[in-house]
Order: sequence, then structure tokens, then C-alpha cells
Amino acid sequence: MNLRIVSLLPSATEIIHALSLGPYQTGRSHECDFPPCVKDLPVCTSSTFDSSGSSGQIDQLVKTQLAAAMSLYRVDCDMLRHLQPTHVLTQALCNVCAVSLTDVEAAFAVESGVQARIVALEASKLDDIWADMRRVAEACGVAQAGEQVIEKLQTRVEELEKRASKAAWRPRVAAIEWLDPLMAAGNWVPELLAKAGAENLFGQAGEHSPWMKFDELQAADPDVIIALPCGFDLAKTRLEMQAMTTLPGWADLKAAEAGKVFLCDGNQFMNRPGPRLVESLQIFAEILHPDLFAPEFEGVGWERY
Repeated sequence: MNLRIVSLLPSATEIIHALSLGPYQTGRSHECDFPPCVKDLPVCTSSTFDSSGSSGQIDQLVKTQLAAAMSLYRVDCDMLRHLQPTHVLTQALCNVCAVSLTDVEAAFAVESGVQARIVALEASKLDDIWADMRRVAEACGVAQAGEQVIEKLQTRVEELEKRASKAAWRPRVAAIEWLDPLMAAGNWVPELLAKAGAENLFGQAGEHSPWMKFDELQAADPDVIIALPCGFDLAKTRLEMQAMTTLPGWADLKAAEAGKVFLCDGNQFMNRPGPRLVESLQIFAEILHPDLFAPEFEGVGWERY
């Protein structure tokens, strides 16, 4: 196959490799880091804001740039021209999370020498993720192999859901996607929680993650709180937890009193709409039902707070 694929989205890179198209990937975004071998590929994007600050600082920077109609990411037109990709994978769902379709289209308008097929992914629920995988597989000429990969992933989801359904306890869970200000997890996370045997308290499946107030968290008083901030690993999440845990009334929450507060590596797992959402489902199941699931991902994908 005469393919030269550039992925400008971490989840798209994971889809490429799940479809055994890794050898054809020639470029990546600055955020693509899995599988580890992609780190050696040329980088085609960069961030236009400093993401090293606190949750509150990042939130303010992002809102300021968006209010000024400024893109959060920059596409390297020179690198794209050098790589001459046949396919470019990007997304059309969230301008905050990754390079947008608009950014990519603008880059190609500038560099008319690049003739590539742009494949825009836009998953907001689990079925959309399978559809995105099919879209990539079809665009790259491996539709039949793609169906086999999707079927295997769906089978794993069904097996995990079936095992979780045997749990005697269905905890009420608050999944937190941003810590300052507070944001509940939406999109595919409510579906994953339901399949993991939980009652999701905030955020709706297939809808954008909603902002929330701490008094809403207090009023719901969840059995379990799971923090999975977008773009943060476990260490960064633990550091940022103080934005929530220092609020008056935190210690009185049922989950805090019972030691049922957990941290997840949202950057590597829950925030990426790709094949590793199956692992994300298992992580939720391990957290919620330790009697049914061995802690295979503890210390890697999740930990106790």
C-alpha cells in the first residue's frame, strides 16, 4: 500500500496502530505518545498556550484565547509539505482537546502542494468510536481487517460488562473531568460507568462534559468519586486534587469519609476515544468492584487518593 499517514490526534494514532497501519504512519501531533514507538516520528503540531500551570490557570488561558478567536494549536505547514501525506487524521469534536478540522483545513489552504485525504473523527459515544475506526479503516483500504478489530474490541467490552453485572453493589459515582473549575465527565464516560456497574450522577452519554458546582457534588453525595482530568497523568491529577479537596465540606462527603476517592490517568485512558477505552472500562470495573476484578491497572491507570 502506498500510504503515508499523519495523525494529529492521540486517539487516531492509537486507532492506526490497532488497525496494523503503524508502519505507514509518517507524522504525529505533539501529544501523540502511544504506542511509544510513535515518539520517534516527526511532530506536525504545537500548542499555542502553556499547559504546565494549574487547572485554574490552564482554564483561564484557554478561555482567553478562545474568546479572542485564537486557535489553541499550530499546524506545521512546512513539515506537512515535507512529509507529503496521503491521509491526515484529525478531529471535529473539541477545539480544546486537539488540533481542529478548521486548523488542518487552513494549513492545507496555505500549502497547496499537499494533496491528502483528510479524515475527521468526531466520537462522542461508544458507537461513534467504532464508526471512527471504520472510517479510518475504509479510508486506508483495510475495511475488512478493521471489522475484525472492532469485533474483538466489542467482545471484550461485552465480557467486562457481563462480569461487572454480577456485582452486588451498584455505587453512585461522580466522575470529574476537570478540577478547577469543576467539570463532570460526559461523552462516552457515562456509558463506560454504566457498563462497569455504576450509577453515573453527572454528565450525559453522547453529550459534552458539563460544568458543575461543588454544592451539586455535596447535594448528590456520591458513594465514589473518580477524578480523570483531561490531559493529566496520575501525578498531575494528584497534585491538582487540592483544588477540590480544600473546599469547605469536602471531608464530610460520603466518598471522602469512606476512602472511596480515586484518581485515573485520564490523558492515557478515559479522555482518548480510541481502542484503549476498553482498558478504561476495565479500570472503572477494578475501582468499583475489586471483588470481581483484579487490580491489573492499579498504579498505571488508576490509584487511590
